[in-house]
Amino acid sequence: MTTTIDPAEVAKFEAMAAEWWDPAGKFKPLHEMNPCRLDYITSQIAAEFDRDLREERPFAGLRLLDIGCGGGLLSEPMARLGADVVGADAAPRNIPVAQLHAEQSGLMIDYRNCTAESLVEAGEQFDVVLNMEVVEHVADPLAYLTACQHLLRPGGLMICSTLNRNAKSFAMAIVGAEYVMRWLPKGTHDWKKFITPTELYDLIRRAGLDPVDRKGMVFNPIGWSWSLSVRDLSVNYVTASVKR
Repeated sequence: MTTTIDPAEVAKFEAMAAEWWDPAGKFKPLHEMNPCRLDYITSQIAAEFDRDLREERPFAGLRLLDIGCGGGLLSEPMARLGADVVGADAAPRNIPVAQLHAEQSGLMIDYRNCTAESLVEAGEQFDVVLNMEVVEHVADPLAYLTACQHLLRPGGLMICSTLNRNAKSFAMAIVGAEYVMRWLPKGTHDWKKFITPTELYDLIRRAGLDPVDRKGMVFNPIGWSWSLSVRDLSVNYVTASVKR
């Protein structure tokens, strides 16, 4: 299979690799968004696989792929919840950062410098694929999502988040985050690669998956907090889809 990675996009995140676990560093927005992302992820997995989140390790027995794992901000909580986690990233420098932090945290996570396509070629299969803030950085979104579909077992679940493409997302994700607040280096995002919810649902269906849910992740500047929204998908949003 051909790769869908965009070398220029990989280089952007590789340059910031050392800062993954600094909550005041370049990945500050992800640290602040993470509780909101985790609320959605855990509730969708629990509903799909009939798991009780009140248990100590509710995801025990589930094999989970965190594609584009970065430093492991999602891989680690998934491992703590009992999942057998593979964290994959195309940026080589991200992997030792993630491995060291997992070791310091006493967690066993299988981190790999690889692509979705290489995992498909190796015949890997997962119950859950976390595909968070990646699809807007790849060269071919449909081919990439199709690779993610091949990685899911029948009955498997993919959680996919990205950024909507409109004037508001340009103002907040590009102008606000990169130029005004300077949370991210200038050029981290390319607004032309943002994907509307309708476009993403169409891509997911064409990739062979069935979309079942989507919600917005909304930032409140007054309370400086993130929350899930059924109606507001104007900037950040997340979807759930299943492989029937």
